[in-house]
Amino acid sequence: MKVDRWLYLMLAPGILYFVLFKYFPMWGVFLAFKDYQPFLGFWGSKWVGLRHFERFFSDPSFWILFRNTFYIASYNLIFYFPLPILIALMLNEVRNELFKRLAQTFVYVPHFFSWVVISGLTYILLTTEGGIVNELIQYGGGEKINFLLNKDWFRTIITSQIIWKETGWGTIIFLAALSGVDPSLYEASRIDGAGRWRQLIHITLPAIRSTIIILLILRLGNFLELGFEQIYLMLNAMNREVGETFDTYIYTNGIQQGLFSYTTAVGLFNSSIGLVLIVTANAIAKRFGEEGVY
Repeated sequence: MKVDRWLYLMLAPGILYFVLFKYFPMWGVFLAFKDYQPFLGFWGSKWVGLRHFERFFSDPSFWILFRNTFYIASYNLIFYFPLPILIALMLNEVRNELFKRLAQTFVYVPHFFSWVVISGLTYILLTTEGGIVNELIQYGGGEKINFLLNKDWFRTIITSQIIWKETGWGTIIFLAALSGVDPSLYEASRIDGAGRWRQLIHITLPAIRSTIIILLILRLGNFLELGFEQIYLMLNAMNREVGETFDTYIYTNGIQQGLFSYTTAVGLFNSSIGLVLIVTANAIAKRFGEEGVY
């Protein structure tokens, strides 16, 4: 440790972050098995076993929440996850460095916008009262569509927001992986007569395959964790039927109604699904000869 003290010093902020915000709060899962009363305290509250889980699983809203969360998570996995790979591959083929850097900057910038800003922009674009999209539809001879109140459009809007905000940021890891590909492989392939498409299939994609698999496994670990802010800001009375997820349900029942133990059980169930998915996906990856996460 003395020899590598500077490396350990660089690791310290990351380790401290995980200890304070990831491992230490795990003690709170005990609340899921207690009837927590603030005036009795954490240890003084009565143990109730699995009562909160039984209540949640027997609640008619359970399947609605599970369905909504599963659908939105599946949309994100199917439509969002491949896009950073595609953008990274496209940027990797650009030979004009100035254009490449400008393109990277433009696709990175939305990541730094808050979900409040994203929701505001969405409202400006899609509202029926002067929204740009509806004005164009009307100009083309069509009728205005109330995107924000129509539940059929909710999941599409949510997925589109994530794609616009996070696709550019997701390319960073893939571009870093692509930068490590040995240039001599491309030179040898060109000598053998391989074009860009052949190089992509036989050199580029195999080189980043392990990175894709690891990120896919990690993505599955957070499969049902959609984030609270985005969904909450886009919810309204008309689309709540298809938009209410575990995260928003935990907020409305835990923070607003004070059902701390009950919503801790809901959150623990949500995390348990992620744990099962990540362990299963990792085992499948290792069976097929990949490195996996661990």
